Amino acid sequence: MQPHSDVLARIKPPITPALVIRRATLMANLAAMQAACDAQGVRLRAHGKMHKCSTLGRLQIAGGAVGLCCQTVGEAEAFVHGGINDVLVTAPVPPWGWLRLAALARLARVGAVIDSAVQAHHASMAALAAGAVLDAYVDVDPGMGRAGVPPEGAGALAQVITGLRGLRYAGVQAYCGHHQHLLPAERAAKHAAWTQRLRALVGELRDAGLAPPQVTGGGTGTAALDLAAGVYSEIQPGSYAVMDVEYGDLGDLPFAPALFLAASVVSARHASHVTCDAGHKALHPNGPAQRVVLPAASQYRPMGDEHGAILPPGGAGEGDLVWLQPGHVDPTVALHDAFFVADEDGALERWPIDARRSS
Repeated sequence: MQPHSDVLARIKPPITPALVIRRATLMANLAAMQAACDAQGVRLRAHGKMHKCSTLGRLQIAGGAVGLCCQTVGEAEAFVHGGINDVLVTAPVPPWGWLRLAALARLARVGAVIDSAVQAHHASMAALAAGAVLDAYVDVDPGMGRAGVPPEGAGALAQVITGLRGLRYAGVQAYCGHHQHLLPAERAAKHAAWTQRLRALVGELRDAGLAPPQVTGGGTGTAALDLAAGVYSEIQPGSYAVMDVEYGDLGDLPFAPALFLAASVVSARHASHVTCDAGHKALHPNGPAQRVVLPAASQYRPMGDEHGAILPPGGAGEGDLVWLQPGHVDPTVALHDAFFVADEDGALERWPIDARRSS
């Protein structure tokens, strides 16, 4: 595959700032993750909260994924209306969201995680009112402290779910978000400790007559560990498709950068730097610094909402394009309306980020 710098130099997006996906790298990343899952007999349910794009989601499903994860009710709606027929909401659903999810379940297979009996009853009442069935997963907290029942509470909640009409007990979710960006040795050690507890929990549920149909979780950083552990029947990676600086800096993941941001130099009045049209509204500040790909050996410094500095200029002048890799992909994608997907010859195709504004 050609170096990124050679391909990016041929791409001329119609506007800037613009998120550009290198199609060949995207396809290689998708194929690599699907092959790894297939080799272990584990289902891939790619996480759509990263790309928020039904076109990309359909591509993942065509390649073998069973469906998409999403983080909000609105994302689920956007994906189903965009042709995705199996979605799982992996974050807590607010009370107003259950009726909307239940209505959506008349059109597609819809699942959601639950971490309280109150949520389970809300889900059941909504499903019955809509004449639908929702897949219900017990959300287990692996130590993040964000949501989910402690492992010792999973059995009682699973029992509640199995006793409610309108709900289909679909299994458990155990997502270790706090492990994803750890360096390799620490990540492996903490993953092994958690996996031991999760394996025990699955056995406890089985002994209680509540064997989980699916054990879902995992992510891009832990995917290889998740697949090797033999506990997860389904994994939920997202960023692997296009990557970002944060995941790339881990150094041990078999996926390549596929997403870049093109910006135009709008001022070249200073010897120390040039100013481009990409600030906080184009590149989310969460995570590590954005990385300059072209010009090589330069750095990016935000200069407000609409602007950033490229320093040193590296030969870039007024009107030239500069190229960056986002530090954290998910919130950066949420700032844009579309991807421009580039072939190796520079030809572009526009893919709407149709779940971007969904709540």
